[in-house]
Amino acid sequence: MTDGSQPERPNSKYKLSRSDDVQKPDEEGLAFHYSRERRLANAPKEVQDLYKEQKKGGFGLFTSLIADKPRRTLFVIIILLCAAILILSATGYFDTFHSLDGNRIDITGTSFEGITIISIKKTVRNTEAYSGAVDIAVSVPVTSDDFPVFYHRIFFTLEKEEMYRFSVPFDSPELLVVLQSERNTTQLKLIPE
Repeated sequence: MTDGSQPERPNSKYKLSRSDDVQKPDEEGLAFHYSRERRLANAPKEVQDLYKEQKKGGFGLFTSLIADKPRRTLFVIIILLCAAILILSATGYFDTFHSLDGNRIDITGTSFEGITIISIKKTVRNTEAYSGAVDIAVSVPVTSDDFPVFYHRIFFTLEKEEMYRFSVPFDSPELLVVLQSERNTTQLKLIPE
Protein backbone atom coordinates (compact mmCIF):
# COMPACT_ATOMS: atom_id res chain seq x y z
CA MET A 1 0.00 0.00 0.00
CA THR A 2 1.36 3.32 -0.97
CA ASP A 3 -0.63 5.89 0.89
CA GLY A 4 -2.98 3.73 2.99
CA SER A 5 -6.24 4.69 1.35
CA GLN A 6 -6.30 2.21 -1.54
CA PRO A 7 -4.68 -1.17 -1.74
CA GLU A 8 -2.10 -1.46 -4.49
CA ARG A 9 -3.06 -3.48 -7.51
CA PRO A 10 -0.89 -6.49 -8.26
CA ASN A 11 -0.34 -5.38 -11.87
CA SER A 12 0.34 -1.72 -11.10
CA LYS A 13 3.96 -2.05 -12.17
CA TYR A 14 3.01 -3.04 -15.67
CA LYS A 15 2.00 -0.66 -18.40
CA LEU A 16 -1.39 -1.96 -19.46
CA SER A 17 -2.72 0.91 -21.49
CA ARG A 18 -1.27 2.96 -24.28
CA SER A 19 -0.09 6.34 -23.70
CA ASP A 20 -0.98 9.10 -26.10
CA ASP A 21 2.59 9.48 -27.26
CA VAL A 22 2.65 6.04 -28.93
CA GLN A 23 1.77 6.17 -32.62
CA LYS A 24 -1.19 4.09 -33.72
CA PRO A 25 -0.41 1.71 -36.58
CA ASP A 26 -1.96 2.34 -39.98
CA GLU A 27 -4.81 -0.21 -40.30
CA GLU A 28 -4.72 -0.14 -44.07
CA GLY A 29 -1.09 -1.14 -44.11
CA LEU A 30 -1.59 -4.21 -41.93
CA ALA A 31 -1.31 -7.57 -43.64
CA PHE A 32 -3.71 -10.25 -42.47
CA HIS A 33 -2.53 -13.79 -42.92
CA TYR A 34 -5.89 -15.53 -42.70
CA SER A 35 -6.62 -18.08 -45.41
CA ARG A 36 -9.87 -19.99 -45.32
CA GLU A 37 -8.54 -22.60 -47.76
CA ARG A 38 -5.49 -23.28 -45.58
CA ARG A 39 -7.64 -23.48 -42.45
CA LEU A 40 -10.16 -25.84 -44.12
CA ALA A 41 -7.38 -28.06 -45.46
CA ASN A 42 -6.57 -29.08 -41.89
CA ALA A 43 -10.22 -29.29 -40.78
CA PRO A 44 -12.15 -32.57 -40.45
CA LYS A 45 -14.10 -33.86 -43.47
CA GLU A 46 -17.47 -32.92 -41.93
CA VAL A 47 -16.39 -29.28 -41.63
CA GLN A 48 -15.01 -29.30 -45.18
CA ASP A 49 -18.35 -30.65 -46.46
CA LEU A 50 -20.20 -27.80 -44.74
CA TYR A 51 -18.18 -25.20 -46.64
CA LYS A 52 -18.41 -26.83 -50.07
CA GLU A 53 -20.45 -24.96 -52.61
CA GLN A 54 -23.85 -26.52 -53.02
CA LYS A 55 -26.05 -25.77 -55.97
CA LYS A 56 -29.22 -24.04 -55.05
CA GLY A 57 -32.31 -25.56 -56.56
CA GLY A 58 -35.73 -24.07 -56.66
CA PHE A 59 -38.57 -25.65 -54.76
CA GLY A 60 -40.11 -28.56 -56.59
CA LEU A 61 -42.29 -31.42 -55.45
CA PHE A 62 -40.37 -34.02 -57.41
CA THR A 63 -36.96 -32.75 -56.36
CA SER A 64 -37.99 -32.78 -52.70
CA LEU A 65 -39.26 -36.36 -53.09
CA ILE A 66 -35.91 -37.62 -54.39
CA ALA A 67 -33.57 -35.23 -52.54
CA ASP A 68 -31.61 -37.95 -50.73
CA LYS A 69 -31.28 -41.74 -50.71
CA PRO A 70 -33.97 -42.59 -48.10
CA ARG A 71 -36.50 -40.39 -49.87
CA ARG A 72 -35.65 -41.92 -53.25
CA THR A 73 -36.08 -45.40 -51.82
CA LEU A 74 -39.44 -44.53 -50.28
CA PHE A 75 -40.58 -42.88 -53.52
CA VAL A 76 -39.66 -45.98 -55.56
CA ILE A 77 -41.47 -48.25 -53.07
CA ILE A 78 -44.62 -46.08 -53.28
CA ILE A 79 -44.52 -46.17 -57.09
CA LEU A 80 -44.10 -49.98 -57.10
CA LEU A 81 -47.00 -50.44 -54.65
CA CYS A 82 -49.26 -48.20 -56.73
CA ALA A 83 -48.35 -50.13 -59.89
CA ALA A 84 -49.04 -53.46 -58.16
CA ILE A 85 -52.43 -52.26 -56.90
CA LEU A 86 -53.32 -50.95 -60.36
CA ILE A 87 -52.39 -54.25 -62.03
CA LEU A 88 -54.26 -56.33 -59.44
CA SER A 89 -57.34 -54.11 -59.78
CA ALA A 90 -57.26 -54.34 -63.58
CA THR A 91 -57.06 -58.13 -63.45
CA GLY A 92 -60.01 -58.31 -61.02
CA TYR A 93 -58.16 -59.56 -57.96
CA PHE A 94 -59.95 -57.15 -55.59
CA ASP A 95 -63.39 -57.57 -57.11
CA THR A 96 -66.08 -59.08 -54.91
CA PHE A 97 -68.36 -59.99 -57.79
CA HIS A 98 -68.55 -63.17 -59.81
CA SER A 99 -69.23 -63.70 -63.47
CA LEU A 100 -71.77 -65.95 -65.16
CA ASP A 101 -71.93 -65.97 -68.97
CA GLY A 102 -71.19 -62.27 -69.47
CA ASN A 103 -73.19 -61.14 -66.44
CA ARG A 104 -71.64 -59.62 -63.35
CA ILE A 105 -73.20 -61.09 -60.22
CA ASP A 106 -72.99 -59.59 -56.72
CA ILE A 107 -74.40 -61.82 -53.96
CA THR A 108 -75.02 -60.71 -50.37
CA GLY A 109 -76.84 -62.37 -47.50
CA THR A 110 -78.50 -61.25 -44.29
CA SER A 111 -79.53 -63.49 -41.39
CA PHE A 112 -82.81 -62.65 -39.70
CA GLU A 113 -84.71 -64.76 -37.12
CA GLY A 114 -83.55 -68.18 -38.32
CA ILE A 115 -83.73 -67.50 -42.04
CA THR A 116 -81.25 -66.02 -44.50
CA ILE A 117 -82.27 -63.44 -47.08
CA ILE A 118 -80.09 -63.63 -50.19
CA SER A 119 -79.82 -60.72 -52.62
CA ILE A 120 -78.44 -61.17 -56.13
CA LYS A 121 -77.63 -58.14 -58.25
CA LYS A 122 -77.05 -58.90 -61.92
CA THR A 123 -75.37 -56.42 -64.27
CA VAL A 124 -74.92 -57.05 -68.00
CA ARG A 125 -71.22 -56.75 -68.90
CA ASN A 126 -71.34 -57.24 -72.69
CA THR A 127 -73.76 -57.71 -75.56
CA GLU A 128 -73.41 -61.51 -75.57
CA ALA A 129 -74.58 -61.86 -71.95
CA TYR A 130 -76.77 -64.82 -71.06
CA SER A 131 -80.50 -64.36 -70.67
CA GLY A 132 -82.73 -67.14 -69.49
CA ALA A 133 -83.28 -69.46 -66.54
CA VAL A 134 -80.66 -69.71 -63.79
CA ASP A 135 -80.95 -72.48 -61.22
CA ILE A 136 -79.66 -71.75 -57.73
CA ALA A 137 -78.77 -74.29 -55.04
CA VAL A 138 -77.97 -73.10 -51.49
CA SER A 139 -76.72 -75.37 -48.71
CA VAL A 140 -74.73 -75.30 -45.51
CA PRO A 141 -71.17 -76.67 -45.45
CA VAL A 142 -71.17 -80.46 -45.35
CA THR A 143 -70.86 -81.70 -41.76
CA SER A 144 -72.94 -84.88 -41.95
CA ASP A 145 -74.80 -87.03 -44.49
CA ASP A 146 -78.04 -85.14 -43.87
CA PHE A 147 -77.65 -81.46 -44.80
CA PRO A 148 -80.33 -79.11 -46.12
CA VAL A 149 -80.30 -77.93 -49.73
CA PHE A 150 -82.54 -75.15 -51.01
CA TYR A 151 -83.32 -74.86 -54.74
CA HIS A 152 -84.54 -71.74 -56.49
CA ARG A 153 -84.85 -70.53 -60.08
CA ILE A 154 -84.58 -66.99 -61.41
CA PHE A 155 -84.72 -65.62 -64.96
CA PHE A 156 -82.11 -63.22 -66.37
CA THR A 157 -83.19 -60.73 -69.02
CA LEU A 158 -81.09 -58.38 -71.13
CA GLU A 159 -81.86 -55.38 -68.94
CA LYS A 160 -78.71 -53.57 -67.82
CA GLU A 161 -79.30 -54.17 -64.12
CA GLU A 162 -81.61 -56.52 -62.21
CA MET A 163 -82.08 -57.35 -58.53
CA TYR A 164 -83.36 -60.65 -57.10
CA ARG A 165 -84.16 -61.52 -53.47
CA PHE A 166 -85.27 -64.74 -51.89
CA SER A 167 -85.13 -66.34 -48.45
CA VAL A 168 -83.51 -69.61 -47.44
CA PRO A 169 -85.28 -71.51 -44.62
CA PHE A 170 -82.12 -72.11 -42.58
CA ASP A 171 -79.49 -70.02 -40.89
CA SER A 172 -75.76 -70.76 -41.02
CA PRO A 173 -72.61 -68.68 -40.53
CA GLU A 174 -71.50 -69.82 -44.01
CA LEU A 175 -73.51 -70.87 -47.06
CA LEU A 176 -72.47 -72.62 -50.26
CA VAL A 177 -74.18 -71.21 -53.37
CA VAL A 178 -74.19 -72.74 -56.87
CA LEU A 179 -75.56 -70.77 -59.84
CA GLN A 180 -76.15 -72.74 -63.05
CA SER A 181 -77.19 -71.45 -66.44
CA GLU A 182 -77.64 -73.52 -69.60
CA ARG A 183 -73.94 -72.99 -70.42
CA ASN A 184 -71.90 -72.55 -67.21
CA THR A 185 -71.83 -73.03 -63.45
CA THR A 186 -70.49 -70.70 -60.77
CA GLN A 187 -69.79 -71.80 -57.19
CA LEU A 188 -69.13 -69.50 -54.25
CA LYS A 189 -69.16 -69.22 -50.48
CA LEU A 190 -71.44 -66.67 -48.88
CA ILE A 191 -71.05 -65.36 -45.33
CA PRO A 192 -74.30 -63.69 -44.27
CA GLU A 193 -74.15 -60.53 -42.22
